[in-house]
Amino acid sequence: MPDVLRSGLTLVLVGTAPSRISAAARAYYANPGNRFWRTLHEVGLTPRLLLPQEYARLPEFGIGLTDVAKRHSGVDAALPGHAWVPDELRAKLRAHRPRLVAFTSKRGAAETLGLPTGRLPYGQQPQTLEGCELWVLPSTSPLGQTHFQLAPWQALAARVQALRGNPDAPNGVPAP
Repeated sequence: MPDVLRSGLTLVLVGTAPSRISAAARAYYANPGNRFWRTLHEVGLTPRLLLPQEYARLPEFGIGLTDVAKRHSGVDAALPGHAWVPDELRAKLRAHRPRLVAFTSKRGAAETLGLPTGRLPYGQQPQTLEGCELWVLPSTSPLGQTHFQLAPWQALAARVQALRGNPDAPNGVPAP
């Protein structure tokens, strides 16, 4: 799956690796049971419900996409240890400098930050990642439906809206 990155983005959403369904469809979050696209629209990050095949349109809304395990696909638990390439993610963030970076699962954040998932609460994190305000979100995957919470996604959307309304605000301004 190609990265959807460019300079000037407000938000980059970071997944772990595409599911087998997404890899086959060549579209991010293409599993019909995945809540990703519905969630983006429901919380107001996109003005309408996008189809997975429309992923390349996200920069129109100030949003980019990438993964921590770019060269693999499948369930997180089945990914080999060498699949995780946090240094490549960090280099992309340094190159494109989004205001916010949000992991769409605790696993991707844990692999990037070197922290156990149990030490990563959902929502805004106290540290930054390559100068970007850092967020961890509940997974929208069908495998994580029992743990899904909309509130952290709503908080992120409120923060994105605040930055869109005040592009000069420093990254450290607390979410409304």
